[in-house]
Amino acid sequence: MKYKIAQPFCFALSILFLSCKSNPEKSKETIDDNKTTEEITPSTPPDSVPEGMVWIPGGEFVQGAVPNDNMAMPHEKPAHKVYVDGFLMDKHEVTNDQFAKFVEETGYVTVAEREIDWEEMKKQLPEGTPKPHDSILKPGSLVFKKTKSSVPNLYDYSQWWEWKIGANWKHPNGPDSNILGKADHPVVHIAYEDALAYCDWAGRRLPTEAEWEFAARAGKTDNKFFWGDDVSKLSSHANSWEGEFPVENTQEDGFERRAPVMSYPKNDFGLYDMAGNVWEWTNDWYNSNYYKELASQANMVRNPTGATSAYNPQNPYAKEKVMKGGSFLCSASYCASYRISARMATSPDSGMEHLGFRTVLSRNKK
Repeated sequence: MKYKIAQPFCFALSILFLSCKSNPEKSKETIDDNKTTEEITPSTPPDSVPEGMVWIPGGEFVQGAVPNDNMAMPHEKPAHKVYVDGFLMDKHEVTNDQFAKFVEETGYVTVAEREIDWEEMKKQLPEGTPKPHDSILKPGSLVFKKTKSSVPNLYDYSQWWEWKIGANWKHPNGPDSNILGKADHPVVHIAYEDALAYCDWAGRRLPTEAEWEFAARAGKTDNKFFWGDDVSKLSSHANSWEGEFPVENTQEDGFERRAPVMSYPKNDFGLYDMAGNVWEWTNDWYNSNYYKELASQANMVRNPTGATSAYNPQNPYAKEKVMKGGSFLCSASYCASYRISARMATSPDSGMEHLGFRTVLSRNKK
């Protein structure tokens, strides 16, 4: 079904109150359209692959919704051919243990742990929005909460999201929670700035949306899911929501919230959790017109890096980045974003309980 694109920061403010056109980028490089669609063209792998990463061969593929995907949303269309060079990618999402090492060595403080800057926040809100009381403007993040009864209107996501003061990567479900015994769980409540800081420390970068989708597809041409088209295999291949969303999760896949990384089968490139568990940041600005622009170009685009600026008609005051992969909250009745082509947008200055990241490394980097 259709649903609104995530607007976590502005939505967070509506929780606090207890209520409540840019042009796409034209690719810098195009190549002649002389290859077979979905042909995988391997690049020469590096002499050595860093521990915890896998080599993703470059090649051509069709980005966007496949023809037989009846769950595809308008912003996943039209499908368009692109080419990406080979790169290295983390085989799983960055974990609590990995992020803790980064914080220990650098003293980094995440966005969710910092005092809120009202001057920055109000730039993403309608002019004249009143400032909340200082007792409410405290560091925190968005945390999922089940509802007690069925939700007839799945467009109103305020019914299952709650702004929690004290929620952050060390306290993912709120101030009374912790990550003890969860070193191998994906780190969450990570804002885009936090992910970039980690990348800088690790000598990595975030993937582009095209790189992420190419890696998830792993050479399969028309599949909706990384394992094929058989949705009955969902529980054994991804951490998603089973049962009535957002009332009851039957945990058929073994988990109610986040699962340890590598709990499910890897794809054909050796990557884990490319469906479900937690959403993952990409480096691309979200622009609802971007796919149409790419599809209109005469030549196939090489290494697309997303729109030059953000545009989301459903959230016009915010500049948003693309996230990929779906999460433990994705269900067939809501968004089914464990599909390869699924994409959502969220504000760079926001983290959530179901949002993390993984890093990549270009072929020519050490």
